[in-house]
Amino acid sequence: MSQTQSVAFVRDSMLPPEPPPTRASGAILWLRENLFSGPLNIALTLLGLGILWLLFSTLWPWLSHSVWNANSMAECRQIIAAAHGPDASGACFAVIKHRWNQFVFGFYPVDLYWRPVLAFGSLFLALAPVLFADNPRARRIVIGLAAVLTFLISAVLGANGVELGAMAVLLLAWVALIEARRDWALLATLIYPFLATWLLWGGTLWEPAMVLAGFVIGFFVWRALSAYGMFAFAAAVLVAAFWWLALSDIVARGIATVLPMRLTPVTSDQFGGFVLSITIGVAGIALSLPLGIILALARRSDLPVIKMMAVLFIEFIRGVPLITLLFVASLLLNYFLPPGTNFDIILRVIIMVTLFASAYMAEVIRGGLAALPKGQYEAADALGLDYWKAQRLVILPQALKISIPGIVSTFIGMFKDTTLVVFVGLFDPLKAMSDTIRASFEWKGAYWEPYIFVGSIFFILCFGMSRYSMHLERRLKRDHR
Repeated sequence: MSQTQSVAFVRDSMLPPEPPPTRASGAILWLRENLFSGPLNIALTLLGLGILWLLFSTLWPWLSHSVWNANSMAECRQIIAAAHGPDASGACFAVIKHRWNQFVFGFYPVDLYWRPVLAFGSLFLALAPVLFADNPRARRIVIGLAAVLTFLISAVLGANGVELGAMAVLLLAWVALIEARRDWALLATLIYPFLATWLLWGGTLWEPAMVLAGFVIGFFVWRALSAYGMFAFAAAVLVAAFWWLALSDIVARGIATVLPMRLTPVTSDQFGGFVLSITIGVAGIALSLPLGIILALARRSDLPVIKMMAVLFIEFIRGVPLITLLFVASLLLNYFLPPGTNFDIILRVIIMVTLFASAYMAEVIRGGLAALPKGQYEAADALGLDYWKAQRLVILPQALKISIPGIVSTFIGMFKDTTLVVFVGLFDPLKAMSDTIRASFEWKGAYWEPYIFVGSIFFILCFGMSRYSMHLERRLKRDHR
């Protein structure tokens, strides 16, 4: 006789656990809830599977017949016909293997490939103390891989013994500095842009050093007069401008006669491919973020003149296509400069890309500032903080955390927009460099392969930025812990 309840409505015995109902757990449950939950979802699922099958059945034969070793498109077609029949078609990725250096370095001198490799490898060392400050394991992995790969790639690309020795000393010293003294490593991060400029364009070391010296002089003037508020900032700007316009060239030439430290100059028309895109993209990202913060604060200012100027700038830039600004940089900017002024085209493009991105960045950051509750501003006032200390210590850290997705989206969009420089005569990797390679007789007809290769590199770089932003969001979610 089975067990029964002795008192009504009161259970004095437990039923044994039962297994879950059939088809109600695991992959079958996921499929039923997400793909086959109703007639409409079933129809859309079948339609999507049909589209995927059509794409796969069309692209797979072309990719599976690909050729990686050939010296021309004609040789690729001969190999494909011999292996898969006269009517077969296939990808000729031999063009990537044969001209990879032009896609990456453009027309940069072959014997100087180690310089952009060192410049962009050092970028990870410069960013590691900032992006991975709270994660020693990730920081060590990043700087270790960056140092080792930079050295090995430079050796493979033909750097000589002296260059490799200097590179090893620089990389090892930088890695040791990051691990031993984080404050000094941050100082090295600030010096990195001037080092990268010297490595990429060459010339004497003392020209970028004197530009850096102007910032240092301005900083000390500001610190010395900090009690005078905005007057101290204005005095620092004027002193730095006077140094750059009147004294920096004279001092640089004088030091160069005593201690020449010079690399072979490389002109901007020799830049191209991903060296050009990464140079413009990194410079634009580094400059647009602080400028966007300033514009966002100016747009929320209580001073009518400051607010009006910020609104006019932001709305004008956002209302004009980037390609228009690039044409201005290429054609019109020289008309506003003194006669005989040689304003580098890449520098002009960087300025316009930075202004364009900073306007969008300002709106993203303004949204973060508006999302903060009023109590945060009142708390900063209650602590007795002045405006700049309140922004630096209370408001901006929270606003920037909220704005991380929008900031990274702006960065990704700006990096992809670097391909528009083709319209001002620069050799971007997507259009100009691909057309240049296809213009040669042996690779005429290679159409999709360069786009697939360049698109893959862009996807890897943009996907890396996206994943890091997601990691940063998770790490900064302190209010949910």
